[in-house]
Parts: sequence; structure tokens; C-alpha cells
Amino acid sequence: MKILVTGGAGFIGGNFVHYMVEKYPEDEIVNLDLLTYAGNLETLKPVEGRSNYHFVRGDISDRPFIMELFEKEGFDIVVNFAAESHVDRSIEEPEAFVKTNVLGTQVLLDASRKYGVKRYHQVSTDEVYGDLPLDRPDLFFTEETPLHTSSPYSSSKASADLFVLAYYRTYGLPVTISRCSNNYGPYHFPEKLIPLIISRALADEELPVYGKGENIRDWLYVSDHCEAIDLIIRKGRVGEVYNVGGHNERTNLQVVKTILAILEKPESLIRFVADRPGHDRRYAINPEKLERELGWKPKYTFELGIRQTIRWYLEHKEWWQHILSGEYEQYFEKMYGNRM
Repeated sequence: MKILVTGGAGFIGGNFVHYMVEKYPEDEIVNLDLLTYAGNLETLKPVEGRSNYHFVRGDISDRPFIMELFEKEGFDIVVNFAAESHVDRSIEEPEAFVKTNVLGTQVLLDASRKYGVKRYHQVSTDEVYGDLPLDRPDLFFTEETPLHTSSPYSSSKASADLFVLAYYRTYGLPVTISRCSNNYGPYHFPEKLIPLIISRALADEELPVYGKGENIRDWLYVSDHCEAIDLIIRKGRVGEVYNVGGHNERTNLQVVKTILAILEKPESLIRFVADRPGHDRRYAINPEKLERELGWKPKYTFELGIRQTIRWYLEHKEWWQHILSGEYEQYFEKMYGNRM
């Protein structure tokens, strides 16, 4: 099969490309990424020379480009990770999120329909459900939970989900959607909580924590997420939504303190800062549908996953230091500039 992975130079998409290239050498994996600030081709160094992988630079909202690419390549499966995903950035610049997350998804759906894609999979987020109260640990998001968004980011992702389901109902396009909890693991961009805390703690810098650090997230190790998506695109029921969660709820402050303890750094580095506008209180996924229908279960506890993540960042300092310095943005020209 020929599989298009959009946003494959990002965090989860990059890990998914690694996973698919290694597991399915008989399949061809095409990685399409615009290489905005969070797209990093250095993430793909380990697979660059593989015969079943190649990279294409482009914008999913560029309709003529996407149509030409689909006509040329004849994709069997499309997995759409491509998205603007940072909540703080969406508050400052909502339009960019609408362009990529909504319009880009609609262009991919049109191309998938026109060129006979056998499965279109949309990678979404638990943030489309809004949040849950901190004092109701018995409540969880299910696939039937009404959409109730809090930020321009989550609103754009919810809109994209509705377009995907509409293309299934209206045109019969074979689609699936997964909604995941907070991912963590290798190649996570340093603006996000866990890599931010790791990199700043290693430098003995202050660690900013929103509010009192009481907001709760369910943490999912990224390789568990990749396995779930693989199962869904191959065995999931068309037209269905599947929640993917890690059964690992932690407050942000617990996460920060866990990292500090492993790195043997003092908690005095923590600095509480003004809370984010509209900050969701708690996310918690119920993944029983995925477990029941497809036999998926997460392999990683948070205790195991966070230690592996920290070890990876300690062993790959060059990767994230290149991001902090801005050098990673030069990698495309170095690798592909003379081929364009």
C-alpha cells in the first residue's frame, strides 16, 4: 500500500512515520509537511535512506498542489496529522488554525474522494470535548460526549472532525477519526510542557507553571498512540470515532515534580504564572471502545514512559538544542535544497 502521512515532520506524525516505515517495509510511506516552525526534518534522519520512505514539502490547504500530488501518487490510505496545535498560539493567531486545520482538512477530503482513497483517517484531540470538573474523577470523555470547545485550536479541530463525518455521510468516503489525550515521548517540540520542563530543568532555569498547576491531563506515550492509529486504519469500522487514552491522569504540577525528582533538580525552580485564558481544567479519556473492538491497550504507564522520555532527551541533546537555537530550520535546505 501507499500511505500518505501529513504532518509527518511534527511530533506525533514523525513518530508514526518511524513506526510505519519500520513495521511495514513492503508499504510506501510518503511524508507531506509544510515545515512550519514545529516541523523538524531532523526528526526523520533515521529513516531518510529507507527505500519505502520519501518526503514531500507542501501545504495541505493548497488545493492545486494537493490534487496534483494525489493524482500522481495514487494513495491508498491518508493519515492526517497536519495541524497547528499549540493552544497559546491559537489564542494569538486564530486564522492560521482555521486555514490549516479546517480548510486543509477539507482539501484533503476532496482529494481523497476524487482519487479513490480506501481509508481517510483524521487524527484529532480530546480537547474537542471541552473539559471536566476537577471534583468529578468518575467522569470521562466517551465518543458520545458532546463537542464543547474552549480555544480557537480545539474549535478548529472539532470543525475538521465534523467535515470528516459529513464526507462519510454525504459522499460515502471511508473515514475514521481518533481523539487522543496528551501525548509525550521522543521528538516532542520543546514548547510543550514535558520537553519544556526537561530542557529548562537541565539548564537550571525557572519552570513556568500555569495557575497553581492543578489542571489535570491524561498522558499517552506516543508509541502507544501510533499502534492505536495503525489498528484503526486497518481494522476500525468506517465512519467511527475512537478515543485513545493512556489511563495516566496527572496534574501539571505532579508532572513537573516527577521530572524534577528524576533529574535530581530542586522544586525551587518552579514558578507559578498567570493562568492561560479559558484553560481547560481536566481531560480524561475512556478508551473502552478501542480496547473492546480492536483489542488495543496502552503498554506504558506514566512512570515508565516519563523515564524513557527523559532518557531520550538526555541522549539526544543535539536534537532539541538545534530547535532552541533555530538551527533545525536550516536542515531542509541542507538536505533538499539542491534537489528542488
